[in-house]
Order: sequence, then structure tokens, then C-alpha cells
Amino acid sequence: MAETKLSVAIVGGGIGGLFAANALLSRGLTVNVYEQAPALGEVGAGVYLTPNAVRQLERVGLGPAVEKWGAKVGPKSHYFRHDGSPIAPVQVTDLHGWNATYGMHRADLVDFLAAPMPKGVVHCGHRAVGFEQDDNKARVKFSNGAVAEADVVVGADGIHSELRPYVFPPSTPVFSGSISYRGLVSRERLPEWPMERWQMWAGPGKHFLVFPVRHGEMVNYVGFVPADEEMKESWSAPGDPDKLRAEFEGWDPRITGVLAQVDHCFRWALYDREPLPTWTKGRLTLLGDAAHPMLPHLGQGANQSIEDGMALATILSRAGRGAAPQALVTYERLRRERVADVQLGARKHGLRVDSFYGDLEQRDRELAAHADFRKHLYAYDVVPVAEKSAVELA
Repeated sequence: MAETKLSVAIVGGGIGGLFAANALLSRGLTVNVYEQAPALGEVGAGVYLTPNAVRQLERVGLGPAVEKWGAKVGPKSHYFRHDGSPIAPVQVTDLHGWNATYGMHRADLVDFLAAPMPKGVVHCGHRAVGFEQDDNKARVKFSNGAVAEADVVVGADGIHSELRPYVFPPSTPVFSGSISYRGLVSRERLPEWPMERWQMWAGPGKHFLVFPVRHGEMVNYVGFVPADEEMKESWSAPGDPDKLRAEFEGWDPRITGVLAQVDHCFRWALYDREPLPTWTKGRLTLLGDAAHPMLPHLGQGANQSIEDGMALATILSRAGRGAAPQALVTYERLRRERVADVQLGARKHGLRVDSFYGDLEQRDRELAAHADFRKHLYAYDVVPVAEKSAVELA
């Protein structure tokens, strides 16, 4: 173990940044989180937590919070055709049969990630506007005039990261050609809805997803539809419920029943980026969407950022100040190939569920076969892999 623990500044107080802070603190490192918003928070939408991330949340003591706030998703989860006819079960367990798959309200997840933080760790109202480093330290400048100095800086500030250009030349996010409408409906308004399963309806050019959140008190829905022109990437742009209903008119009555209860929704344009050739420069590295924004079709955006945070904490805990740049290179090498596979896999799966091939029988066979891919995706444990990578830094 290194004699001198590193200090780490995390720019971005979303799911990835807050989990990374928890993981780093659990390893005894000094951490500060800088968030540009005046207060921590998330919009009203769901996130799907899968076993590969839940095991990391458990490691930092947040397993009880996941169980308290999450809605466990069980083996009755299913794919359907747009008319409601069944296609195949949806895989919710990993390769070893372990089921720790939950629907979660994003605001609840942010709240319980922030709750264990010691006072003074999280600094809101800090928008990063500059970065510099030398052989010994890295510094972030903020629009309010503050400057943060640390041994390591982590850019966890999303797809439009202010710190990303200091690592790699700017590139334009790739528009998928689709937008999603998303929102929540209270269980009281859908009393007969099964709240222990994840369900997706796949149709020509679009698909519709429903899963429970907040311990089954709410239904999270997402309708994915094609778009003729690019739109600004945003989690919180208002959507038109009537346009959403029109997109899925004539689909399975279960869908139209959900949409009949929608009073307002959010509209989200779907972007990702080509996998980066590097995430790290000196004492600066990237995490989550800042490094590898991905489409939501595997439900892995938040889960991969959680894996990132645990890998980073595991490796940095073995490094002294002088070894920090090499530790960040080790972190990047460990994570880059896996997240690139997930990024590209999410693109492919989106085309699959939207019946891109035109052959519905082929699509249905591929959806049934996709269970094996998910088993292996969920079985991955980043900690032993990171520990092995960090041996040389001890």
C-alpha cells in the first residue's frame, strides 16, 4: 500500500461522479466533488441497475439503499412484438444465476449516493472552465473564480464534458436518428400493472419499454421513436404526451393503457460517440459519459460508469502521488476495451429491437439468443481485474 494517499478532484456530481467518490472514500483517499448545478439532483426518469454494478454498490455499503429504493426485476421479464404477442424472456440474472437487477428512480439513486458523503466533500455551483497541470499537481478553474488543486482530476461531467478537450481533440457526438420520450406514472393510476418485471415491445422502427421504480410505487416508461432531424441532447426537454400517444397508436393495448395515464413527459435525443483512443493525459482522466457516452439500449450507461468508478478507486488506492499518471493509464487500459464493446453492442441492439433488418423472425431469434450475451455482461466483476492490473503499482 502506498504511504501517501492521493487527493482526487471529481468534476461532475451525477451518478458516475458520486459513485466514484464513494468508492475512493472507501479506500481512504481524499476526495472533492464539483458540480455545476446549484444543487444535486436528477430529472424524473428511471435507470436500470444490473448485477455488474449492484455488486459494486454493495461493496461500498450501499446494498441496503439499493434494496430500499429499487424495484427488483424478476424472471417474468419479457420481449413482445408491437401487437403484444410474446417473443422471448429477458435475461435478468448473470452467468452464475445471481439476480440483482433493479429499476431505480434517478433522483433516488443520486440522493443515496450523496447521503454518505462527509460534509464539505460536494461543492455545488462550480462550473469548470479551465484546466492545467504540471509534474506534481493538476488544477481546475471554475466560473465562480474558485480553483481546485489535486493529485488527480476526474472528468465525470457528461457527454458535453468541459474537461474532455484537455484529453483528446473535440469531436461531435453521433446522433442515432432516434429520440426517446420518457416519464413516470404512479402505481395508483395503473393498479393492475405487474411491478416485478421489465417489459419491451419491439416494432418497425420503434420500441417501447416499461419497468418499475421506487420499490414498485411507480412505472417508468420509455418510447423510442425515429427523428427526421437532430435535436439537442437533453435529459429534461419537455415532450408532448399527445405526440407520444400518436407514435404508438394501434400497438398492444397494454401500452396504450400506460400512455392514457401520461400527463407530461421528457424528450431525450439519443447520442453517443465513437470509442475514444485515449481517456487520460497526465493527471487528468475521464469517467462515464465524458469518456464513453452510449445509447441506452443495453441499459448500461450508469452501470458502466459505476464500474469505472470502482476500477479507478481500486487502482488509485495502490498508487502514490508520483505514480498517479501511470495509475490513470492503467485504469484507462483496463476499461477502454470493455466499454467500447458495450457502446457498440448498444448500437447493434437498438437496431435489432427496432427491426432494422426487416426480417421479424430473425429479429425474434436474435432477441431470444441475446440472453447469453447479457449473462456474460452482468457476470463481469471489475474489482479482481483491477486488482490484478494494479499489482505493478503497489
